Amino acid sequence: MSVPAIVHYTLPDSPYAMWARGELADWLRVPKNVLVEVIGGEIVVSPARTFPHAAILGDIQREFSGRGFVDTRFPWRAFQVLGVDVVEIGDGYIPDLLVLHRQTEAEGWAGNFEFPRADQVELVVEVTSRASACDDREPGPGRRTTKWSGYARGGVPHYLLVDRDPSRPGVTLFGEPDRSAGSYQMLATWKLGDLVTLPEPFGIEIRTDLWRPWSD
Repeated sequence: MSVPAIVHYTLPDSPYAMWARGELADWLRVPKNVLVEVIGGEIVVSPARTFPHAAILGDIQREFSGRGFVDTRFPWRAFQVLGVDVVEIGDGYIPDLLVLHRQTEAEGWAGNFEFPRADQVELVVEVTSRASACDDREPGPGRRTTKWSGYARGGVPHYLLVDRDPSRPGVTLFGEPDRSAGSYQMLATWKLGDLVTLPEPFGIEIRTDLWRPWSD
């Protein structure tokens, strides 16, 4: 069971500004394996991943890396826990996995950014957990911003959501972001265990035979 807690801090700057400078986690003195994000202007702290969560991401990253190994023309590079600067709304997210074009990767190596902007990212992947599911999905009634809507406002073209909730397990690919509305169109859905086929510009297949909902 996850229990939300509200803690009040007096910060020397806005949460987003400190996050964008890479200072927020250190200022909060959280452990190194804990993720700190700014979602809807609020600081959200997430625990370290469980094995099933990390293993799913490993499966996805291996497909991207493997395709690049056999085809030198394949332009996509996958990274885990790299921050995304959603400057348009003053949020800073750390997706479970993101995909950049190799030209954007080269800009990072050149020192042109610490965190890529949302409009420099081609795909983000989020895997839900009990603690994070409400932040990863489309906003519910009365909620204005989640990572789902924030990625859309930032212009990330594709969002792959792996939902391990036993009440709604599955994989959904969203696309065609409406930046003004902060919303996506649903492009495809799969059940856990299906072969996930990501369309162009990726053109890769991901096996999900071992993916399971979390245990109650």
